Amino acid sequence: MTHHPIALVGAGLGGLTLARVLSAHGVEAAVLDLDASPTARAQGGMLDIHEDSGQAALRAAGLHEEFRALVLPGGEAVRVLDRDAVVRHAEADDGAGGRPEVDRGALRDLLLGSLPEGTVRWGAKVTGARALGGGRHEVSLADGTAFTTDLLVGADGAWSRIRPLLSAARPAYTGVSFVEADLPDADARHPASAEVVGGGLLFALGPGRGFLAHREADGGLHVYAALRVAEDWADGVDFTDLDTAKAYVLHHFTDWDESLRALVADAPGPLIPRPIHALPVGHRWERVPGVTLLGDAAHLMSPFAGEGANLAMLDGAELGRALVERPGEREAALAAYEERLFPRSTAAAAESAANSTALFAEDAPGPVVDLFAAHA
Repeated sequence: MTHHPIALVGAGLGGLTLARVLSAHGVEAAVLDLDASPTARAQGGMLDIHEDSGQAALRAAGLHEEFRALVLPGGEAVRVLDRDAVVRHAEADDGAGGRPEVDRGALRDLLLGSLPEGTVRWGAKVTGARALGGGRHEVSLADGTAFTTDLLVGADGAWSRIRPLLSAARPAYTGVSFVEADLPDADARHPASAEVVGGGLLFALGPGRGFLAHREADGGLHVYAALRVAEDWADGVDFTDLDTAKAYVLHHFTDWDESLRALVADAPGPLIPRPIHALPVGHRWERVPGVTLLGDAAHLMSPFAGEGANLAMLDGAELGRALVERPGEREAALAAYEERLFPRSTAAAAESAANSTALFAEDAPGPVVDLFAAHA
């Protein structure tokens, strides 16, 4: 049976940051990912990378200068509208903000390109893991093979196969669902929508619903229609039928301005429903020898604080640093990492939950306008 001294499950931003920090200090780790290749699926839209978390992680990984070359100029601009498309708050991007926007796929490619060839084992779908004693674990793969490891890190997202070794917690529905859409080449093909969104991020909000959108590096618009609805609200709707899907979503926005409805109505397709799940605020576990978690596997939260990817990268950087600084003291390193992990993830999850309430309050967008004003 193959043995990996350190095995990381998941080649997302957090797992790759950890692998990069370890590699930069001469520590080898195997990264396993279920995707067949790095291009097997789209990686999502834009991310705002925070100075004190995501950027700190990139500095620890020695990649901050390369990251700066990926930043979308003007991407930190913000517009907050009500359902009549009246601008209630606007901020220009003057270049002085601490949360520049980058394409998630480009950032992942930067991290992948910084690793030694063969670090990531593609097409390696983990189906489960079990403790062998003494901090060692056996990890089973979908192809029927298995391997052992002295240190197992679950960086495998919301439905982590590694989390059950540490915690019985499972993500729960938050009460909010997104429907995701794209408007490509917006300035030429959808100029009215491009004007509504602006150069950065749009919040168009009303009681229990709204449109969230951002401009992407390729000139397209990435759009989410957000709804406070039951978890099964999309059951029985054929989202492969574009006209049916649009009608079903826009039925919830009948009294909204047409310029906002067009963010969905004009999408060439497809529309993708995405119920939003989260782990309990304050999720933590007792120290278990030889295994830990990072990113969404550790602290899945709703996206309304913009912290998910940033914290995953910071988790990876701090775990890598703890291991490098304590050679031969792996359990002490894991304990030190988790001691810092739990309080910061609890604070971020609480903020995210509070922001979700503000975004879709009965007097929306008022609470969000107040939040931006207070931040300014």
